[in-house]
Amino acid sequence: MRIFKLLNIRQFGTLALSSLLLSASVQAAPEKLDSITAIVNDDIILSSELQQRMSIVKSQLASRNQRLPPDNILTSQVMDRLILDSLILQTAEKQGIKVTERQLNDAIDTIAARNEMTLEQFREALIAEGQDYISAREQIRKEMLIAQVQQNNVNRRIRVSDQEIKAFLASEDNQSNQSELLLSIILIAIPEEASPEQIQTAETQSNLIHQELSKGADFSELAIAASSAPNALNGGDLGWRKLVELPEPLAEALKGMQSGEISSPIRAPSGFYIIQLRDKRGGSIQLIEQTKVSHILLKPSEIRSSAQTKRLIGRVHTQIKEGASFEELAKDLSDDPASGSEGGDLGWAQPGQMVPEFEQVMQRTPIGELSEPFESRFGWHILKVENRRTQDVGEEMLESQARNTIRKRKFSEELSNWLREIRSEAYVEIKP
Repeated sequence: MRIFKLLNIRQFGTLALSSLLLSASVQAAPEKLDSITAIVNDDIILSSELQQRMSIVKSQLASRNQRLPPDNILTSQVMDRLILDSLILQTAEKQGIKVTERQLNDAIDTIAARNEMTLEQFREALIAEGQDYISAREQIRKEMLIAQVQQNNVNRRIRVSDQEIKAFLASEDNQSNQSELLLSIILIAIPEEASPEQIQTAETQSNLIHQELSKGADFSELAIAASSAPNALNGGDLGWRKLVELPEPLAEALKGMQSGEISSPIRAPSGFYIIQLRDKRGGSIQLIEQTKVSHILLKPSEIRSSAQTKRLIGRVHTQIKEGASFEELAKDLSDDPASGSEGGDLGWAQPGQMVPEFEQVMQRTPIGELSEPFESRFGWHILKVENRRTQDVGEEMLESQARNTIRKRKFSEELSNWLREIRSEAYVEIKP
């Protein structure tokens, strides 16, 4: 169960403060010896972890006036989520993916700001409720890590060809379907290389669920009870999506639907989907704020630790402030070969193009100014903002948008496939 939401895997969404307080409250409960409820490869899930997560889910559903499914069904869904979280975090450790203190602090600053608080007010709000600020920080770190691992592993599986971009730009979807849709989904998954019997079983189950929905059953309750999608415990909420960002079978089904409608089961590679179209909005193309930016990147390596890299980027920053050429230092030192050969020039960047840490610094750095050294998952950076402009969407931007849209369309399907693969390849033993 996500304690907060990551939007487009780039930006933090709004965090309901009550959810974070609840999370910290549960996490801060006194520890006691308990039993192992599941073994997941080299990790274990304790009974207390399961009960803590159950308490979080139940409280969050109650805060939305959501009727709870039977305990055995909810326990199964929560256990599946804990197993996947464990597998993802083990993947992070194997791949050396980490969330630094700076990244975590920036994330908490963002959460506090979106709750209209300073960081100190945010901390005081937790303490005033008798909650544990350290536990809240660690929960946020875990969620950031899970999102980063998913992004890294799923994106590398996605390929977008020039032909796909050309076909998309010429399609009716691109010309006339720019509005956004508020969606919820239920997924009845099927395994890879499913047998006809497995496919028939999933189809029968999806038809039964659709019949219940047709009789007035609550969509989010059935999603919590039966969906195999990663957002099941959030009632199937998929948020706002453009039609063109969805897998083709789902997009085709939605074209004829009106707000409030629920689709019949839709066959897709990962299983059978049922979609609820909750609302529509927008449809107009907006002007884009672009920033012309250069940077110098220094990466930690086997012979240079992160601390040594930080000290080196600090010396480079001092040299530039004292009059050394940014462009020449970028050519000589930058570990980004593409921009380094151009004196650090990254061209015109638009929102969402850079990783969050880079984009946050870029947005707050005045034109003509040099940033302080900062860290992202790629290493340590210094950036220089050359100029800013408001740009209408031209041919280059359209191609970039098309590529991003196609990637988003493929991401949700590929994420389901990747989660299914790591689950099937893992050793999982659930204790009675």
